[in-house]
Amino acid sequence: MARAHIVVIAGPTASGKSARALRLAHKIGGEIVSADSRQIYKGLNIGTAKPTKRERRSVHHHCIDLASPKKTYTVNEYQKEALSAIKKILAKFKVPIIVGGTGFYIDAILYDTAFPKVSPNQSLRASLGGRTPKSLFEMLKKLDPARAKNIDSKNPRRLIRAIEIAKALGSVPALVKTPRFDAKIILLNPPKAKLQKNIARRTNAMLRAGLLDEVRKLVRTSIPRARILELGFEYKYPLLYLEHQISKDEMITKINTENWRYAKRQMTWFKKAFAEANHG
Repeated sequence: MARAHIVVIAGPTASGKSARALRLAHKIGGEIVSADSRQIYKGLNIGTAKPTKRERRSVHHHCIDLASPKKTYTVNEYQKEALSAIKKILAKFKVPIIVGGTGFYIDAILYDTAFPKVSPNQSLRASLGGRTPKSLFEMLKKLDPARAKNIDSKNPRRLIRAIEIAKALGSVPALVKTPRFDAKIILLNPPKAKLQKNIARRTNAMLRAGLLDEVRKLVRTSIPRARILELGFEYKYPLLYLEHQISKDEMITKINTENWRYAKRQMTWFKKAFAEANHG
């Protein structure tokens, strides 16, 4: 049986994915499925560069504003929601356009993969929360060397989840991937100078749009400080600034520097993943 056709627009942060997706959706009659691990949270609008209400009226967007930022939304939950959205889009004879920079989310859509059924271990997460990515990576290497070889060693959330699974199951099971769709991959990879400029421009735009007020609102809604720090650079460093731990200039520099480092890790992941999938 022929696989359904979808489009995937992937790339690093600030590479222009959302704008490209909107143009394509208007051109081919598509609907957008977000593959962004933070846009699923309600209230994280400015810091995640979430599509505006106007953009969402012009093109139907899916997998946005699904959960409270107080809870951790799992890739299993995302997979179910995204596949349901794709099914609905296809039923309308429209083209699903998957857009985002979260590789694990895109992977969860593209492939039929059995995810480990391991519930979150909150006490373990709390005990590991203060560790550096380097120490978490060293711990994972001892628990499961095979998983350590293909994980993002700089991503503490991924590392903690892998450790959590390894401790529960003895190791992180090898995953067998079967393609679900006939996917047209569009990988955006702007030149270094342009991407750095885009990141800096976007940070300034976020601050003008009220990023600090968005962070203040998270604090007022009783979201734990540790949780806010987990929500990304656009929330971590503004919070530290509001707590008078860093200056405004340091906050801006940190956001830009960390996003650039993250963008490089994203491109490494995408190039490897798509090369292995022979999508070109």
